[in-house]
Amino acid sequence: MGKSWLLLAFILWQIIPNEAAIAVGGGVGIGIGNAGGVGGGGVWIGGGIGSNTPTPSVPSVSKLSSAYTALQAWKSAIADDPMRILETWVGSDVCSYKGVFCADPQGGVASEPFVAGIDLNHANLLGTLVSELSVLTDISILHLNSNRFSGTVPDSFRELSSLQELDLSNNRLSGPFPTVTLYMPNLVYLDLRFNSFSGPVPQDLFNKGLDAIFLNDNQFEGEIPQNLGNSPASVINLANNKFSGNIPSSFGLLSSKLKEILLLNNKLTGCIPEGIGLFSEMQVFDVSHNSLMGHLPDTISCLNDIEVLNLAHNQLSAKNAPNYSSEMAVLISPSIASLVETCKDHNQSALESQEVG
Repeated sequence: MGKSWLLLAFILWQIIPNEAAIAVGGGVGIGIGNAGGVGGGGVWIGGGIGSNTPTPSVPSVSKLSSAYTALQAWKSAIADDPMRILETWVGSDVCSYKGVFCADPQGGVASEPFVAGIDLNHANLLGTLVSELSVLTDISILHLNSNRFSGTVPDSFRELSSLQELDLSNNRLSGPFPTVTLYMPNLVYLDLRFNSFSGPVPQDLFNKGLDAIFLNDNQFEGEIPQNLGNSPASVINLANNKFSGNIPSSFGLLSSKLKEILLLNNKLTGCIPEGIGLFSEMQVFDVSHNSLMGHLPDTISCLNDIEVLNLAHNQLSAKNAPNYSSEMAVLISPSIASLVETCKDHNQSALESQEVG
């Protein structure tokens, strides 16, 4: 658990640059900050779940008093706390609460401490999320995976304008896709996996600047939005849902740094888009256990960095299979066809060079 809060402190420092200078919690401190000690400094004050000794702090009358009201409201909505974490949630000094991390900037624009992160991963808490938490507008990280939270994500969470990482995975949350997450302007990491969310996924999800999208192991259904290819994410996991229809043709047509995409165990049909080959940094491509058909795109040979390529349990065929015909190649747009030839030439040249060597 000590490693967990250390990692959190490091992430928090990365998220709020030039403000945090010392991380404190659980009896261990790490010095971080600007070279030469010039610029805004600060202190991270936190009570990681594994921390036994609360860290002394000087609570702010305004922001921390609002945080106190919100956290006490949340505490009242939690019916079971087997690890007795909430026993530390007593008194107005919220920075001493286990799982709550505060930032105390020195010389910055904000002159008072504020709650900058909450990490209650693996706390096994039973309860609901409360709308009062929306007052924590400075929070950057909210990690709540592996608990027993049920219900929906409060609409008031749209006020969490500083939130960058939201991890609600492995809970009992339900209802439609929490569109409130689309209104969090700084969100880069969204993890909703292993819940009971259902219904379609909104198109706007793939227009956001998210770097990681984890929606696997829910009950999402309908077609994958056609703008999937717009997402700048490096990881997209939509596995183990009920998505149907084709993989969007826009997939791969735009510049992308996508490294992992998992679409396994859905109800997808149609062909694998030829644009798959444009993901030069792709490492994991898993579309197994669907109903995809047709030939394997020639552009798959362009996936030079691929480590996991899983196409099993579909109705796909290789290029030289009997059902491959020249008519299928005609369906490839000229721009993609040109790319296919470029990849073929590149691979052939590489092969000839190896033979000469």
